[in-house]
Amino acid sequence: MHIRHLELRDFRSWPELDIDLAPGVTVFVGRNGYGKTNIVEAIGYLSRLGSHRVSVDAPLVRTSANDARISATTVNQGRELTSHLLIKPHAGNQAQINRTRLKSPRELLGVTHSVLFAPEDLALVKGEPAERRRYLDAIIAAKTPRQAGVKADYDKVLKQRNALLKNAGFSLRRGYDDADGASALATLDVWDGQLAHLGAQVTAARLELVRELHERIHDAYASIAPESRPAGAQYRSSIFPEDQDIPGDPEILEAAMLSQLGARRQREIERGMSLVGPHRDDLQLNLGDQPAKGFASHGETWSFALSLRLAEFEVMRAAAGSDPVLILDDVFSELDAKRREKLVAVAAQAEQTLITAAVDEDLPSNLADAVIQRHNVSVVQTDEGRCSVLEEQS
Repeated sequence: MHIRHLELRDFRSWPELDIDLAPGVTVFVGRNGYGKTNIVEAIGYLSRLGSHRVSVDAPLVRTSANDARISATTVNQGRELTSHLLIKPHAGNQAQINRTRLKSPRELLGVTHSVLFAPEDLALVKGEPAERRRYLDAIIAAKTPRQAGVKADYDKVLKQRNALLKNAGFSLRRGYDDADGASALATLDVWDGQLAHLGAQVTAARLELVRELHERIHDAYASIAPESRPAGAQYRSSIFPEDQDIPGDPEILEAAMLSQLGARRQREIERGMSLVGPHRDDLQLNLGDQPAKGFASHGETWSFALSLRLAEFEVMRAAAGSDPVLILDDVFSELDAKRREKLVAVAAQAEQTLITAAVDEDLPSNLADAVIQRHNVSVVQTDEGRCSVLEEQS
């Protein structure tokens, strides 16, 4: 898979960008703040419907503009599709494939696959569980777009259930013998059923993915840091004890979740929040017998973050039957020679690799022969502020 053409309008610092791309390695070089990362962020957003830098859409729209547009023509095994995404921070985003308007932007998932490695990925190892849950859910949505809808539905039910627990706590505490209490508890029963049904599907999909990732993470880490302890990944559920194997059958998961919701109902009412479900789970990353978070050195943390993305690349390649677009956003400057060598080997083999760097010195010398396109990114001052511009070098 590769992107043949990319157009941006009012995306971050780019009033306009119109660029042809090709298979192989393309490099964007520009000083920090000049807008090179914005290019690959747009591609990552189109493939995942989310940014690796921000959690809301408003910063993606250029100052003084009402909306932003991303268009990309993707070639996959000889078939071309052009995706269009209109980002509207104060309204619903709109999407289109070729000339067909889509009911939901989620229908774009699966058209363009990409794997993006960036300095922010250190948070996958050092950060909170929410970072690792997003990592799993983004891969699942890209592999199986239907699951993105299941996760979105789960989040809606969770929001409604939390609102009930928070706002109707007094009524809920009065119990079934009180009319208001019985009504509130009956509503909570309905939300419990929906939360368990959808949560079981989310959990089952995550468990299946972790099984696919585990060996690949182990092997990738061993190749990058063979002198270190072995790496592994284990799914931790809020429904089951840590020493218990988690079943992958959605029906069993649903029953177990309903049981736990019943057991913890009083505590949830007291806390005013949902304490059971995949929104409370974690992907535990281990080095030997210890969790990587808190015990890994800086170098080991980088190796683990890189291993997670390399494992993701292999999973996506196997699922799609073709290479996802590999994006390396300003990472070579952070890596030592061994990790650079491993990343260059993957970059040279991928069908298309897009790389950003602040200066030429950040790029490994053994990458030069693989580069087929190189672009300098700079800025110009306009009446509307500073804008990014692109010039091509052979």
